[in-house]
Amino acid sequence: MRDALDDVGAHVGGPGAQLLDLATYDTDENIVDALRAGASGFLVKDTRPAELLDAVRTVAAGGALLSPGPTARLTERFPRSPSPPVAAGPGCLSDREREVLALVARGPNNTEIAESSGLSPFTAKTRVSRVMGKIGARDRAQLVIVAHESGLVAPGRP
Repeated sequence: MRDALDDVGAHVGGPGAQLLDLATYDTDENIVDALRAGASGFLVKDTRPAELLDAVRTVAAGGALLSPGPTARLTERFPRSPSPPVAAGPGCLSDREREVLALVARGPNNTEIAESSGLSPFTAKTRVSRVMGKIGARDRAQLVIVAHESGLVAPGRP
């Protein structure tokens, strides 16, 4: 799969291109393969058009995302491999920032975070970015890992 994504990247913008995997099936293997191959996002083909556009914009801007459905399942079963260290844990965050981190760990995009927490989409995006900066995470996937490893969220717990 890495070769396939490298080939796609070479045709759509060179080696630094941001990749979004749009797959037919959301199997754990497909998601993990896509992420390990360098994709910054993973969606299934039944994603609504508006969500797909948001995802393309997010990935193009350097962000990362996973479909909400597979996110919870994947975080429960993803093998704990060493990940690049982050600068800090959730202890450095305000209560509102910890709430945003917990929401990110459950899989919604910034628009859904905004809707569920009464924020504007711009404010939600700003808060997610601020959390990433404070923690030292390079993408949303690292935020999910930090949230789970710190106990801020746990599989199966709302």
